Amino acid sequence: MKLANRVNRVTPSMTLAISAKAKAMKTEGLDVCSFSAGEPDFDTPDHIKAAAKQALDEGKTRYGPAAGEPALRQAIAEKLQAENGLCYGADNVIVTNGGKHSLYGLMMALIEPGDEVIIPAPYWVSYPEMVQLADGTPVIVPTTKETGYKITPEQLRQAITPKTKLFVLNSPSNPTGMIYSPEEIRALAEVVVEADIWVVSDEIYEKILYDGSTHLSIGAVSPEAYDRTLVSNGFAKAYSMTGWRVGYLAGPIPVIKALTTIQSHATSNVCTFAQYGAIAALRGPQDCVETMRLAFAERRQVIIDRIKAIPGLTCGEPQGAFYLYVDISQLGMPSLDFCNRLLDEKYVATVPGISFGTEGTARISYATGMETILKGMDRLEAFVKAYS
Repeated sequence: MKLANRVNRVTPSMTLAISAKAKAMKTEGLDVCSFSAGEPDFDTPDHIKAAAKQALDEGKTRYGPAAGEPALRQAIAEKLQAENGLCYGADNVIVTNGGKHSLYGLMMALIEPGDEVIIPAPYWVSYPEMVQLADGTPVIVPTTKETGYKITPEQLRQAITPKTKLFVLNSPSNPTGMIYSPEEIRALAEVVVEADIWVVSDEIYEKILYDGSTHLSIGAVSPEAYDRTLVSNGFAKAYSMTGWRVGYLAGPIPVIKALTTIQSHATSNVCTFAQYGAIAALRGPQDCVETMRLAFAERRQVIIDRIKAIPGLTCGEPQGAFYLYVDISQLGMPSLDFCNRLLDEKYVATVPGISFGTEGTARISYATGMETILKGMDRLEAFVKAYS
């Protein structure tokens, strides 16, 4: 059987692959400390689960509108207006099978052969692959520790060509946890408007912030930026709903209609009763979000202090999300080798930086319990000392 060429243009998600290997090792009875998946270890809040159960009891198990339940689309629009300063209505929103699916649908609706999509590196592993599946060309712009792993306005301006269709912006960032300040967002918005290109802002980690950091959506900078902005978000991270697969994309109505057409043929509607859980997430109490954020903040500080105390490793201090991007370059070991050996020898799962577009680094997720963090850091320290 000859498979389609598009299959050969992409590679499986290394994050999911390492997470699966770690889970398989646990199944075999091995004591694995997993820092691989970006999945909160908290249970979904009770009021969200209760809303989904009630929806089941009320028979909300039928097909629904391809663009999402009207009540959820309205709740998302109101959230974007109130929290992000984005004047979207329900018609500007499509509910998708997770935030990832919103981005995939966007690439299918917007990108054509020959179109270029600017992606700063380090990047979330799926951005370039989605572009390639849409027959577009990923244009990777390397960033450095010195700029906080953030693209500068001048870098963005230099990367733009007549073929540029879209700029992918992720703040807070996966894998680095870094945040673009409001001033940096405004400067990038000026370039987007000047070049008249689209920008998709992946804001899935917007509620997980530290040290007084603030999140500004690029679409809220100006009316001109708003006209060129698409916002991707979801419920997985802030509400610990990773398995529910409910996300959304907001933007101009013609784009949303295009995504709805694609989704109607690809998946139909998102799980109906799960959408009622998402409504409860937005309209219900938000103290659960703060409880998780405070726990992440405590874990973050512990893991930063431990990494900085290990000779040969360095790291910045992330202002958002729940990842630490560790510089392992002093060890002289490729990141894939580092992560494989660490997992095989010390039963500690991390993700190699090469999968995010940068070598000499590794991503550590602290969306896990303190006991795992302390045990895993002890093992990591022993591993590094053995190879130093």
